[in-house]
Parts: sequence; C-alpha cells; structure tokens
Amino acid sequence: MKHRKYIFVVGGVMSGVGKGIASSSIAKILQVKGFRVTALKIDPYINVDAGTMNPTEHGEVFVLDDGDETDQDMGNYERFLDVDLSRVNYMTTGRVYEEVIRKERNLEYKGKNVEVVPDIPLEVIERIEKAADKARADITVIEIGGTVGEYQNIIFLEAARMLKSKHHGDVAFVMVSYLPVPSKIGEMKTKPTQYASRTLNSAGVQADVIIARSEAPLDQKRKEKIAVFCNISADRVISAPDVNSIYDVPINFEKDHLGENLLEVLNLPSRRKTNLKEWTKFVKKTKNGKKVINIAVVGKYFDSGSFVLSDVYISVLEALKFSAYANNVKPKLTYINSKDIENKKFKVAELSKYDGLLVPGGFGEAGVEGIIMAIRYARERKMPFFGLCYGMQLAVIEFSRNVCGWKDSHTTEISKSTKHPVIDVMPEQKTYLANGKFGATMRLGAYTAILKKGSLAYKSYGSNQISERHRHRYEVNPEYIALIEDKGLIFSGKSKDGRLCEIAELPARVHPFFLGTQFHPEFKARPLKPHKLFTAFIRATIKHSRKK
Repeated sequence: MKHRKYIFVVGGVMSGVGKGIASSSIAKILQVKGFRVTALKIDPYINVDAGTMNPTEHGEVFVLDDGDETDQDMGNYERFLDVDLSRVNYMTTGRVYEEVIRKERNLEYKGKNVEVVPDIPLEVIERIEKAADKARADITVIEIGGTVGEYQNIIFLEAARMLKSKHHGDVAFVMVSYLPVPSKIGEMKTKPTQYASRTLNSAGVQADVIIARSEAPLDQKRKEKIAVFCNISADRVISAPDVNSIYDVPINFEKDHLGENLLEVLNLPSRRKTNLKEWTKFVKKTKNGKKVINIAVVGKYFDSGSFVLSDVYISVLEALKFSAYANNVKPKLTYINSKDIENKKFKVAELSKYDGLLVPGGFGEAGVEGIIMAIRYARERKMPFFGLCYGMQLAVIEFSRNVCGWKDSHTTEISKSTKHPVIDVMPEQKTYLANGKFGATMRLGAYTAILKKGSLAYKSYGSNQISERHRHRYEVNPEYIALIEDKGLIFSGKSKDGRLCEIAELPARVHPFFLGTQFHPEFKARPLKPHKLFTAFIRATIKHSRKK
C-alpha cells in the first residue's frame, strides 16, 4: 500500500457502551475483506499499565505474550482478530509522559523546550505508527478510552487531529454514541449524540461515521436527524442495537455496510466481499446448543457495591463459552462470591446442583477460605474442578491441609508464620517486595512448560511442550513438591528447568477431572480456536451432568 490507513474510535455521551467491541468488530470486518489489520488501545489514566489497579474498579487485567499488563479490550482485539498483540499496541497517559520525560532527561530533544503540545501528541503518533509498522498493517484501528469532552482525552484527540493533517485522506474517525430511550417518554433521543458530535468538533475532529448504540435498532428518521445535526451522510450512521452476544456485532454492522463506508472514507478499494462465513458458523453455535451445563464460577471479585461485576473474569467466562459452543452445549454460568461461602450466605452443599466448578485467579486474603471449602467439596465428591493461577495455589493448599494432614498449610502471601508454606514467593520476587517494587515485577507473559506424558494435561494438549501466559508472584514451594506428590497430587507441568510447578492434577483413577494451572490459559482462548484445557473441562462437565 502507498499509505498506511488509520481509524480512530472515540466515545460520545457515556462510557461502557461497547467502544472496545465496536473497535474489534471494525477490525474484524476489514480483516475478512482482505486487509492486514492491527488494533491499539489508548487508556487516558496516569497509571503506566493496568497491573496495579483494583480489578473491581477497572475490570480484568489482560496479559500479553511479552508480559505487558493491559486493559481488557486488548483481549477483545486478540479474540476477534485471532492475533497475538504486543506492548506497542497499548499505551496510557502515564506511559506516554514517562517516555517523553525519559527522552528529555537523556537530551533526546537536543535542549529544546519540551511542551505538552506538541510533544505529547507527537509521542502518541510515534507509538501509533510504530505499532502499524511492526504489524505491517494496511489499516490500524485505534480506540481512545473514555468519552469526548473529558479533560484527560484532549492530548489523544489532538494527536488524532495532527495525524490526520500529516496523512491527509488516510485517517477516519468513528464515534460510538449512546441514544437513550427514556422509559416515561418512549422515544429514542438524538440530542446527547448531537452534543457529543459538537464536542468532538471543538477538538478539531469531525466524525466520519457514527455508530448509534441503543437498546433498539435505529430508524431512518433518527439516522437523518443525526446526519443533519452531526454533519455526516445518513448512510454513515450505523445502527447498533443491543444484541444477545458480542459476536453478533460484526454481522450486525455489516447490515448497514460499515466496512464499505469506512473503505470509502479511507479512499480504499474493496478487495473482496466481507467473508464472515466462519464467524457466522460460530455465532450460530452460540444459539444452537440444546443441552445446558451448569458451571459454578467461585471468585472473590464479583461484588461491586450492589452489583455483580463479571468483567473482572471476562477472558475466563469467554473461554468457557468458546469450548462449550464447540461441544454444542449451552453454558449456564453462575457467579458465586467466595465471601458468601465464608459467611454462610451460600452453603457449600449447594454446589451439588452444578456440573463443574471453576476458580479463577486473584490476590489477597478476602474470600480465600470460602474458595478452599468449595475446592474440597469438588475434590471429595468427584465434581470436575478447574483452577487458574490462585485457583491452583488454593487447590494445593486444600490438598495439603486435608490429604497431607498439614492443617495450617497456607501461602505466605497471607500467612507469614505458617508452619507449612506450601505456596511461597520466590527469592527474586522477595527482592522486588523488599524494595517496594510492585508494578510489572511479577512473573509476567509467556513461559514454556514441559508436560508429563500420560497426564490429563498432556492428553488435553496433545503435546509435551506448551507456552502459556503468566501473572503471579507466588509459586508452589519447591521444598514441598516431592512430599505433596507422595500423597497423590501430580505436578504434571513444570518449567523447563523443572524448578517451578505449572500444572497440578489428580490422576484419572482418583478423580475424573481435577486440574489447576499456575498460568492463565484463558488469555489464549479464541472464538474459532477454543483452548484445549477449557475444552477438556467442558467435556468433563458434560459427562458429570449425564451421571447426575
């Protein structure tokens, strides 16, 4: 291509209405039209990355192969595009300022006066172009977090404006805006979107396409009204009603010819018709399964005030769905707060009505004993169990307490004085903690593991060597590995040097499916490529359901 093309996706009116899914869908549509596409996320907070933020405030931290701790939208990009992204595809205000200050300290600006404008936007542009170059992308989709009009977004909108001036005819702007339907009025209102459009104009940017999010489809009258007041043609107002599944969105967008509209803005010829055949097959599977399997997801981060926050575990929940759909079953996921098990709001015996138990990752003491109670129930009653990261560590603690007989077994993350620290921090991590270095210092990103032949893990993967993504500081204490294995728990996956335990499982003769991973397999699950461990777990839950 003569020029790389760029599409900025910005939010109007309110956040949380699907900018990330819209960006992913745009990228997917253009990808299946034959273009090489990559995607970036810009987060407007001062944090250098997402790693130090409370998950109940920010949602899931999605980890890339290179160890970058990012926003959950990066997971959507990877799942929709079926690509592995890297840290060049993610930036925050903090990361941008940090780099500009580093350059200034190293005299890379050659003594000139460094200012917020233009130097911060220029750094943003440099990062966008670097990501596009690395991916050799024909089209780069850039999502700017938050909404127009927010103070922290100004530098990124300025960068977008400057990039359009630099690459005239190669940049498009998409605004995702919500159109409310007040219950007492019963009419879809366009005025908030009109204000959002004008606010975007005040930053020197004109939307080329407006994606109109609402609970119902947009009618022609509203399209024409938005066109008149927002200075775009009516056919570039895209209806985006609520749908049952986020994977319906690309198909829905194409009903309004979003792909062709964007190619027209970018002065690109249509290489081929949108080929969403495989995607459509997958979407049909999300609706066709007749048998329902009930899975209990016992976690510690579900509570957010009076609401349940499932976004904390979004990759886990999606990975379960992918494997369930591939096996022609419908997953019914019930979110159980482990703190409710501890305070008896939820009786552990109630787990009997479920076909499987999954325990996702986490940190800290809150709700831990409730999780351990749930794991014991699943182990003793031969209920399929799948533990991820902290879920595996707590399974090792439960086994140590109730099978090995070490009643005070614990992780030193919670109990420094335990007589049996079966989970402990590694020496190199102790140095970070002693120096107060918490950000980006855990074991992060992709690591290789060697699997034990004949094990459940080996049979599930069909290979003796794997690579999976990590995000944790504590490990199974090497001093206890042989002692625990003598009692029957198998560490079927280990690091290449044999020092670190990656997978723990019970043999098939003891339990139909009891397996935990120190890594996060959910980060590599894709709609058209379900993760093999999640698929093995789903199959085990189907068998358990039949026995029940």
